[in-house]
Amino acid sequence: MARKKVNAAKADPETVFEKGSTKKRFSNVNGCELNGHAAKRPRMEDRTDYSRWRMRDDESRHTWHYLEDDEDAKEWPQTLADKYFLGLPLDLPDLPPAKKPLDAVRNGLTFFEKLQLPSGHWGCEYGGPMFLLPGVVIAWYVTKTPIPWYKATEIKNYLFARAHPEDGGWGLHIEGETSVLGTALNYTVLRLVGVDAEHPKMVKARVTLHKLGGATHAPHWTKFWLSVLGVMNWDVVNPVPPELWLLPDWVPFAPWRWWVHMRQVFLPMAYLWSKRWQAEETDTIRALRKELFVEDWDKINWAGHRNTICSTDNYHPKSWVLNTINWLLVNIWNPYLRPDFLAKRAEAWAAELLDMEDKNTGYANLAPVNGAMNTVCAYVRDGPDSYSFRKHIERLEEFLWVKDEGMFCNGTNGVQCWDTAFSIQTVMDAGLTEDPRWRPMLLKALQYLDSQQIRENVPDQGKCYRQQRKGAWAFSNKDQGYAVSDCVSEALKSVIILQKTPGFPTLIDDQRIYDAIDTLLTYQSPSGGCSSYEPPRAGTWMEMLNAAEVFGNIMVEYDYPECTTAVVTALSLFSKHWPDYRSEDIRRFKARAVAWIKTAQKPHGGWYGSWGICFTYACMFALESLSSINEYYDNSDYPRRGCDFLISKQREDGGWSESYKACETGEYIEHPTGSQVVMTSWALIALMKAKYPHIEPLKKGIKLIMDRQQPNGEWLQEAIEGVFNKSCMISYPNYKFEFTIKALGLFAKLYPDETVV
Repeated sequence: MARKKVNAAKADPETVFEKGSTKKRFSNVNGCELNGHAAKRPRMEDRTDYSRWRMRDDESRHTWHYLEDDEDAKEWPQTLADKYFLGLPLDLPDLPPAKKPLDAVRNGLTFFEKLQLPSGHWGCEYGGPMFLLPGVVIAWYVTKTPIPWYKATEIKNYLFARAHPEDGGWGLHIEGETSVLGTALNYTVLRLVGVDAEHPKMVKARVTLHKLGGATHAPHWTKFWLSVLGVMNWDVVNPVPPELWLLPDWVPFAPWRWWVHMRQVFLPMAYLWSKRWQAEETDTIRALRKELFVEDWDKINWAGHRNTICSTDNYHPKSWVLNTINWLLVNIWNPYLRPDFLAKRAEAWAAELLDMEDKNTGYANLAPVNGAMNTVCAYVRDGPDSYSFRKHIERLEEFLWVKDEGMFCNGTNGVQCWDTAFSIQTVMDAGLTEDPRWRPMLLKALQYLDSQQIRENVPDQGKCYRQQRKGAWAFSNKDQGYAVSDCVSEALKSVIILQKTPGFPTLIDDQRIYDAIDTLLTYQSPSGGCSSYEPPRAGTWMEMLNAAEVFGNIMVEYDYPECTTAVVTALSLFSKHWPDYRSEDIRRFKARAVAWIKTAQKPHGGWYGSWGICFTYACMFALESLSSINEYYDNSDYPRRGCDFLISKQREDGGWSESYKACETGEYIEHPTGSQVVMTSWALIALMKAKYPHIEPLKKGIKLIMDRQQPNGEWLQEAIEGVFNKSCMISYPNYKFEFTIKALGLFAKLYPDETVV
């Protein structure tokens, strides 16, 4: 039986909802033809019953399920991990108070072990960006996909919880300032899931949006989604011609040279732009046309607002080069020179590339942005009953997550391989891999990495412009199937560590290890550094064509201290056990990579981090790189300057505290909430890797980490930890376990007799 309903928020009667396990397409409700949108459905509730949510781990595919039936809930009890993710009481006993850092390590592992999922990995939320959920919800709405009441309720709760406390708007990410992108898209989501326009929070958000200029002042991606929805006219969207994909490969700006996320997002965007497809008009869409704009909708000069953008959204203003190209496309190419046969040929090739992306990822797709767009493309091209569309709808579920604030969208379909690799290494750094207490946990993790190694390259690798991936690991799982240099490296290190530890089986044989090394050796750039998904295919001048506006460094691949270090340390560990395999290639690779690390050091001694916040994160990796060639504080200027930079940022309480603003500005900025255990751990790891000679700063940092450990062994969530493309932050909540335990373990090995507290 479904639980008794509590007080309901007003909801739009037009939204398509799904009740219980009923899954059908509403086309005629109470005798009224509504083209897929139901006229009658359950009212939205204040909150769902969190004891009814379950997260299923289906060989590392994560999906959340709400069990309305009491018998179903009894047969599928909540796990401790479910309760932890949902913020429910865990009722765990207090552990013996830690007297030494190694005691804190054991307490931390005792707690963290309980979060290991059945297939052997660690999962968690991967939220933060506020532009991901709108794509999924708009894709549902325009394809007339039913939205269950419990999802609608928790989406509403999450967005209400994440609204700016003062102005009621939303930013690019959860800690960011209010923007037109965040406010226009998330206001739209709330209306689509059934929240009334006159709800006080909606009125407040709408006032803020209008103060910022309304939706006409939104950046490109917002205008795209609102045009698909039919709330805006396609003339407001700067051109994304699919003809770009017909350019010969030798053209310097051909799409195959773009960063993989950029090309996989702009591919479905180009397909839909060329079709100028829009959703069927509904009452909600007509209402949004009145609510999102300052001007009268019928009088808006859509083409005149192609380049209108609010200053708070305009992180990377369009260059004069891009503006000129757009003018030529809009005023010359489209009306006079673009023949239908060429447009159709371009659309067909774009559709084929979309098919290859779907096939190579099992419809999971690279990430939720292109996942939602590809879903709409499948609906438009293949229809609502097609296999492709149904698979997309099924796999969109893997991007969704539920926590105590509600339901939101993760940045990928998970962090499974990435977090599992780091989790294994935390045990190694504490010297506990041979401790039988942790062997069952570690064996499950090893078995998981064995199951997730990618064993083959993608079909038609050259045709769809994919990087070699045989022997690699992805960031999330092998279904998604995109190899990333640091993900391959960290997973490979973890496999070698365990398989070379007495008592662990050899699940991954030498040839599979060699396959991973062969793929890793393809990632080096001409500079000597390493990129993320593939070596750079064009120069940084391509940023002149950056059309995203809200992101920086998005057009091409870049070299990163984090990725470079991960590859260097993986190659070093590999050579220790297999000294004869490609030894000269590895020697040259490492020499060039570490040389690049040195050139990337900033005048103040730090390194800029692109995947974590910010200088603290990159220093940890860079100093580990230098330690791999035996350069330390006492014998090299590079690690000495790096350590001195970190020491200069240590706070009075012994911790470190870096704000996401550092990623945006390129300057170290402290977080207003004070010291963070994750950044403190990064700094301590960096100092210990560099053999920093003074123990007192280390002890102060270790004491802060130990003091913040809870009686049950956990650490509480603090500020956001990750970043991408300079301006958007993203959460890595398992870092508060992995890196705290790693720092404590390293200290315990270096100073076994120190009690600290």
